[in-house]
Amino acid sequence: MFASKPRAFNVGAVFLVCLFASTSWLLVGAQNNITNPTEVRALRAIKGSLIDTNKNLSNWDRGDPCTSNWTGVLCFNTTLDDGYLHVRELQLLNMNLSGILSPELGRLSHLRILDFMWNALSGSIPKEIGNITSLELLLLNGNHLTGPLPEELGYLPNLDRIQIDQNNISGPIPQSFANLNKTKHFHMNNNSISGQIPPELARLPYLVHFLLDNNNLSGHLPPELSRMPNLTILQLDNNDFGGTTIPNSYVNMSKLLKLSLRNCNLQGPIPDLSSIPQLGYLDLSSNRLNGTIPAQQLSQDITTIDLSNNELTGSIPANFSGLPNLQKLSLANNSLNGSISSTLWQNKTLNATESLTLDLENNMLANISGSINLPPNVTLWLKGNPVCINDNISFLQLCGSQSENENRIQSTTNSIAGCPAQSCPFPYEYSPTSNLSCFCAAPLLVGYRLKSPGFSDFISYKHRFEEYLTHGLNLDFDQLYIDSFEREKGPRVRMYLKLYPVFNASGNNEHIFNRSEVQRIRGMFTGWLIGDSDVFGPYELLNFTLLDIYKDVLITTSKSGISKKALIGIVLGGIAIAVTLSAVITLLIIRVRLRNYRVVSKRRHASKASLKIDGVKSFTYAELAMATNNFNSSTQVGQGGYGKVYRGTLADGTVVAIKRAQEGSLQGEREFLTEIQLLSRLHHRNLVSLIGYCDEEGEQMLVYEFMSNGTLRDHLSAKSKGPPSFAMRLRIALGSAKGILYLHTEADPPIFHRDIKASNILLDSKFTAKVADFGLSRLAPVPDVEGEAPAHVSTVVKGTPGYLDPEYFLTHKLTDKSDVYSLGVVFLELLTGMQPISHGKNIVREVNIAYQSGMIFSVIDGRMGSYPSECVEKFVSLALKSCQEETDSRPSMAEVVRELEKIWQMMPESDNGIPESSDTLPEKMTSPFSLASSSMVKNAYVSSDVSGSDLVSGVVPSITPR
Repeated sequence: MFASKPRAFNVGAVFLVCLFASTSWLLVGAQNNITNPTEVRALRAIKGSLIDTNKNLSNWDRGDPCTSNWTGVLCFNTTLDDGYLHVRELQLLNMNLSGILSPELGRLSHLRILDFMWNALSGSIPKEIGNITSLELLLLNGNHLTGPLPEELGYLPNLDRIQIDQNNISGPIPQSFANLNKTKHFHMNNNSISGQIPPELARLPYLVHFLLDNNNLSGHLPPELSRMPNLTILQLDNNDFGGTTIPNSYVNMSKLLKLSLRNCNLQGPIPDLSSIPQLGYLDLSSNRLNGTIPAQQLSQDITTIDLSNNELTGSIPANFSGLPNLQKLSLANNSLNGSISSTLWQNKTLNATESLTLDLENNMLANISGSINLPPNVTLWLKGNPVCINDNISFLQLCGSQSENENRIQSTTNSIAGCPAQSCPFPYEYSPTSNLSCFCAAPLLVGYRLKSPGFSDFISYKHRFEEYLTHGLNLDFDQLYIDSFEREKGPRVRMYLKLYPVFNASGNNEHIFNRSEVQRIRGMFTGWLIGDSDVFGPYELLNFTLLDIYKDVLITTSKSGISKKALIGIVLGGIAIAVTLSAVITLLIIRVRLRNYRVVSKRRHASKASLKIDGVKSFTYAELAMATNNFNSSTQVGQGGYGKVYRGTLADGTVVAIKRAQEGSLQGEREFLTEIQLLSRLHHRNLVSLIGYCDEEGEQMLVYEFMSNGTLRDHLSAKSKGPPSFAMRLRIALGSAKGILYLHTEADPPIFHRDIKASNILLDSKFTAKVADFGLSRLAPVPDVEGEAPAHVSTVVKGTPGYLDPEYFLTHKLTDKSDVYSLGVVFLELLTGMQPISHGKNIVREVNIAYQSGMIFSVIDGRMGSYPSECVEKFVSLALKSCQEETDSRPSMAEVVRELEKIWQMMPESDNGIPESSDTLPEKMTSPFSLASSSMVKNAYVSSDVSGSDLVSGVVPSITPR
């Protein structure tokens, strides 16, 4: 009896061997295609140099890259001459990757697209990329890359596009870039590139877009650039060309559509640009240009003329009248004189979507000739001119302060007249084509940005843009829906798009794109296969988001060369042999499986039992589905790396926030259990409370108290209609610090949060600050038998770029001072309203520079109104001490709280904010304070952080600037 068990096992093993042997000979020669071993080793090295916090590349350890569909790895469908498959594209957009780029990238010798956009990579660009002679698209924008541009990149013979914008690249532009004879797009804006623009670049025959704005370029503007035969956009704003002039040769750029040289320290006269036949956008503002404005006949295509903030004299040229497409004429802050001709606006015919803004403030303009009756869509600003001194009441409305909000968000609502409200099951919604027939469809969600548009106001071009994009994507016009759009600095236009499948009368009422169509559309975006547009300029893909229903649709299987007939033969042969042998061993296999099943069931039961924690309720899926109307999209209020957050109402009427992990989400089992175990024993008024959880088969959800005033980041953003006062900001800082102090000193054992940021500080109905999101938290070291404990925990670096403690990042040693650093960054956000990292600039460095130069009040957020300067100075000092690079130089959290309480005691009685209970704030707080209206927050949620990983994992993005 005892001998029969190993014998049964051996029979099963023999069966498996026989089955494999019976079919493997059919596969030999028919399917021997694998990825080139050199490229496999390179991919493994590339992964080894990356920090994949969210495990997006976890399948890079399994199987063959091309035949096992490694994430982001796309291969040629057939083998090349050497008999191997080769990597064609490396598409790792928005994967929340950090670490560095490996030099082994240079071994992907057949690569055409290298895409690491919108991650958090640091270090320098490897010179070995210059070995990939097949490379066509080099896409590294939106990271934290540093160091100089390698000379070797200038020898890529097939490079079409280089995008390194929004990094920290420094050093000069290599002269070798003049060899990029096929390159059409140089996107290098928002870096720290320095030195002279190499005149040799004039040799580039196909360069179309030259974007180098927001760098540290110096020297002079090379006259030779006018020799570029196909240049359409020259954008060099915010550099310093040392008081030199605009070369007269630039009037010979016959194909130029946009010339933007804003704030470049240029002087001298404005060249006569009338010889540029299609010039549509001219921005020479914020320089030292002098003389008169040339009486030139500008292009009839021009939409924008901005010559403000110069030293121009003379009158407004008559030829500025009657330009049919003009949207903006800004001549403010010059020394122009004479009269203003009403033909500037009277000669224009505007439809309902068109507008014209004339900004003539702060000149010496004496009067208006002609009628001052302005059409409804015309805005005229005259403040600071002699014409406003006139007692004529007709001018009063034109002489006020300009209040135009250039960064407004404009959105639309997908409501289809005649269709019943909310009849589509999530994630379906009514398609815009529902005006023909009410049908439900699951859209593709696309984050999209126009990087250098040739206009000032998108509204009048919206219909034209829809025609352009749908034509470029080969879609019907009504398949595109613009969910929202927003003007950003640059200027740029960021938008969120929804693409819908077409109506199929023979199908059911729920429509989706098929696999091939999703792959085709995504390939059009990621391969930059949508044709360039004169007026819309270059674009960039911010995210391509798939709803749950499209899960795994982007997996592309490389063709192996096996015909269908051969594959059928293999399968049938294997089945025949399997049937022959199966009768011998079926009973034995069943016995083995039953035994394993008992073990697995026992483990699963033990795991469930471990989650039964006192004080935390275990909810069923049905209970939470009922609380959210079956997770209806109308109840969704946010998202993060784990999935989506919903507002729910429990059966007893309690309003809660439900954080639902998406299947295969970025929050793993460890983070889920960590948050439950930690929050179940943490009780403090400045920590968010965990009410319960759901851990049914395939579902992981956490249920929190609902925070009706959203996140601190919401209130500090540029979109906030009622930004908080200084008193309220100080109150939020004190509450946050007290919550973290509790974690460090009163929790047993103490806890290091590890992910403190403005989007993890939530505000309740009374604007009490509560720290949230403990998925990355770690327990502090436990004392040994002698009562001594290490000062740090050694761990893999996790957290959010911009908030990370530099010493922790370098040494992997996590301490309580790591939280102090992160909170210090939050303090700087409270003081300035700035993001931690924006346009390649770090908030700690920027505030330090202002502080040391005695200009600290120049960076303080002016939206918070008046404030006591002494309190602000002390708050700034505390914030900067907390952000010291050396751990020992930072205060402890207890010292932070004490200092904040001292600052609070210094506040005037009338500026004390909303009173809290006496156990949390000094007794001095007694008077109520009028806060920003809570109506500014549309929704509240547990965490509003939108990382790049969310944008590729199927999470619906909120409409927030990057």
